[in-house]
Amino acid sequence: MSSSLLADVHDLKSRLEWGQPAFTIVDVRDRHTYNYSHITGAIPIPLDDLVSRAKSALHTERQIYIYGEHDAHTAHAAQILRESGFADVSEIQGGLTAWKTVGGATEGVGA
Repeated sequence: MSSSLLADVHDLKSRLEWGQPAFTIVDVRDRHTYNYSHITGAIPIPLDDLVSRAKSALHTERQIYIYGEHDAHTAHAAQILRESGFADVSEIQGGLTAWKTVGGATEGVGA
């Protein structure tokens, strides 16, 4: 059974705090933006490399949470992954901004 296509930052933060790490967070923003600040533990896969890198790095059954520059960017990236055979992709609504609003942990030079 698939989870909702849209992920709430509160739910994601709770899963991390309760130690349920059976998922991967993917940041599809450019490398400079990722290096400045990103969700703790997120892996950087720029949109241009998304399909090739995701297929080599992630199992298609893995639960993936994804975020980009804005919700439309995130939705586009999620659609690309779904079309590439990834079964469980959730979009982090509001991305990094929403994550910071709920006090989610971040890393990077501007974190």
